[in-house]
Amino acid sequence: MGDIKSDNNSTPSLKGKSLFDFADTLSIRVPTSCGRTGECHECIIQVTEGLENLSEKKDLESFLGPEFRLACQAIINNDKNDVSFNVLRRQPKILDKGNETKFSLNPSVILKDNQVIFRKDNRVLNEKMTPIYGVAVDLGTTTVVCSILDLTNGEKIGTSSFENPQRFGGSDTLNRISYETTKFPGELKSVIISGLNFEIGELCKKNKIRRSYIYEMMVVGNTTMRDIFFGIDVASVGQKPYKSITQLELEKGKRDSTSLIYNSSDLGIRINKNGLIISPPLISSHIGSDITADLVSISADTHDENFILLDVGTNTEIVLGNKDNLVAASCPAGPAFEGGEVKYAMPGYDGAIEKFEIHNGKEIFTTINNHPPQGICGSGLIDLLAALKSNSIINELGVLSNGGDHYEIINTNGINISRSDMSALAQAKAANYCGQSIALKNSSIDISKFDKLYLSGGFANYINVENAIKIGFIIDTPNAEIIKIGNSALQGAIMLLLDINLRSKFDNLVKSIKHIELETDENFFEHFVEGCQFKELSIM
Repeated sequence: MGDIKSDNNSTPSLKGKSLFDFADTLSIRVPTSCGRTGECHECIIQVTEGLENLSEKKDLESFLGPEFRLACQAIINNDKNDVSFNVLRRQPKILDKGNETKFSLNPSVILKDNQVIFRKDNRVLNEKMTPIYGVAVDLGTTTVVCSILDLTNGEKIGTSSFENPQRFGGSDTLNRISYETTKFPGELKSVIISGLNFEIGELCKKNKIRRSYIYEMMVVGNTTMRDIFFGIDVASVGQKPYKSITQLELEKGKRDSTSLIYNSSDLGIRINKNGLIISPPLISSHIGSDITADLVSISADTHDENFILLDVGTNTEIVLGNKDNLVAASCPAGPAFEGGEVKYAMPGYDGAIEKFEIHNGKEIFTTINNHPPQGICGSGLIDLLAALKSNSIINELGVLSNGGDHYEIINTNGINISRSDMSALAQAKAANYCGQSIALKNSSIDISKFDKLYLSGGFANYINVENAIKIGFIIDTPNAEIIKIGNSALQGAIMLLLDINLRSKFDNLVKSIKHIELETDENFFEHFVEGCQFKELSIM
């Protein structure tokens, strides 16, 4: 008799049952809104073992890659062997706290004359007086985080995060652009809207809130994620000059901003039928509204001193300078540090090795929530590389000193990092270095003249900065105070949701930012080669 395994739990297999049935048995939450007929495409799972023990794919699963299935359609046809699967809505290690910045409470939706109205044009959203809520969403390539807020007092009611279910379309933005434009247009939009509707519903149930009392949603994300969400054709983002249609229209004078405002009913978001879905402006190219939100969170419009903002993720973005002179660049780092391309890499879920060191020749590591080790998340990979380099187990090129092809961590059931893994990590790291080095060079500001280095995002929040500098993941800024600002994209989205005046301020600020295209720099290749080495790096 085989077993069905998921989330470190298992139950005996039984022929004729669907993986959705077993998810019920294992108390695993799987989204669905179609009664398990396969029509809603929400119950996507990734099968990691035993695909051959499942029924053949049906036509309505044709949009999924080889290892992905709909849980309701994947039927056990051989219960003698094991089947393992993951739901594409796993709960990551949640990071909802951002940089605490003072701002005014001045929402766009208010109560007036016992009605709910939209402040800007006195449009009536509800003819009755009701509670007024809003939702802020950080739409990441890997993880989605959303918070519900009371717009009358700014109180955060609840926050939830989930793995972006679009992963079946690829682990990075370029793969998702390809999937969206050449294979199954609209499928990625459909699944993320279904995912958000599901998550908002869960938050509403938990906090005893009616969906109809949510009147506004502020969504931030990189250019690709944002445009897919709003149903905007992303083909232009995937080819030169790598710009959103909204940016191209701005440059042609067809619109005055790349910010977006849609009606909730038009997008299929299940909040108040008169509600608005808003996204702040993009900066340029792949540098999206999430980085605009980062800048909001640190009040960049008031920064007289020089700062560096580094938002580390599948795409790493850097903005540096001061309020009167800002330069930005995007680094296509890829998913190596976030669970892709490296065999035992994984996002920040239970069981991920998040800290690692070698002390007196002995390995010491901790896992998220102290679960048995399942893999290594980004912060653990940085620690591991730094420890291997410091102990001369690898050299600057990532070559093992003993001539082997991998380094295995003891007491982990075989978790290891191979030479090819280190090559992928070196290239991801090199992309980060290129962005930092070239942007700094173009700013004409001396590295010693920066007062603050802001590290944004879940990944950056958990990394050991000293180790990150040691392997050249972050350039050393000798006089800058290093500040981890957590999920500043979510914090910025919250601030934009709660203060309508910030929207026009930052609409103007982002238009002044100079965007640097890394690939056009004449020394890009030299920067990249230098960045591939595991050593402390300086500005070239």
